Amino acid sequence: MVTHFPRPRRIGVHRRPSAVPLTFDLERLRFHFRAVQPVAFKRGSPANMLRGALGKALHKTAAKDYARIFAPKSKSGPSGIADAPRPFVFRAAHLDGVRVAPGEPFQFDMHLFDRKPDAAPRMIEAFAHLGRATLESVDQETVAIELNGAPERVARVRVRFVTPTELKADQRLIGRPEFPVLFGRLRDRISTLRALYGGGPLDIDFSAMGERAARVLLVRSQISWIEAERRSGSTGQTHPLGGFIGEAEYQGDLGEFVPYLRAGQWTGVGRQTVWGKGEICFDVGC
Repeated sequence: MVTHFPRPRRIGVHRRPSAVPLTFDLERLRFHFRAVQPVAFKRGSPANMLRGALGKALHKTAAKDYARIFAPKSKSGPSGIADAPRPFVFRAAHLDGVRVAPGEPFQFDMHLFDRKPDAAPRMIEAFAHLGRATLESVDQETVAIELNGAPERVARVRVRFVTPTELKADQRLIGRPEFPVLFGRLRDRISTLRALYGGGPLDIDFSAMGERAARVLLVRSQISWIEAERRSGSTGQTHPLGGFIGEAEYQGDLGEFVPYLRAGQWTGVGRQTVWGKGEICFDVGC
């Protein structure tokens, strides 16, 4: 059922001769299903629906590992958060509002940041027990993004916020995606995921990189706010899922930050990424 790509994909630039490789590693799992019963993905929440289905399945297939995989806790974290970020995100925006009839195929991606050998098999086993659809195959690929290569010469970048995104600065939501805030949230998320699930926290000068990021200018912003919400199946409470979507262009000495944008395409950025928020993509030299 599982198809492995022939070799790990390494994304990055040439390293400085003296630099020790600093990478962000993950598994990309692409799940291919065929519906047995009608499957309807609600608008604004396909990733959250998949998250809920995964949680229910893990209770059945990996009860002992449920907390580690699906509801991790941390004693400390960025901004004093009590819960650790979950070790996965879904990429399912193409299923937004889609209805799948019995017998029809559908697929989605999971980006898995937990580097333990049993992590991917646990996810595959759980989704094999999805009630309304049959898991037909899974494509699995190891991805490594190099973070400390020799900086590229990049003076302009366009970032697209694909799904609703919320960024915070000084404990407040921001209305404009200024680059130092965007980079800061990317850097912190990548470092935290790496510390909890991978090769350890980033060995970088956070302060110095933040100062350089502050010199990058937001030169164009075309964003709009999307309102959405989710209702918890366990508590009945309603949670906001809104945020901004659109594009922003940045100008400055951006070379050293490009690898973090590459990693951010896999991790997402900002609040509630596990619910499908904060998906980004970018172009250079635009």
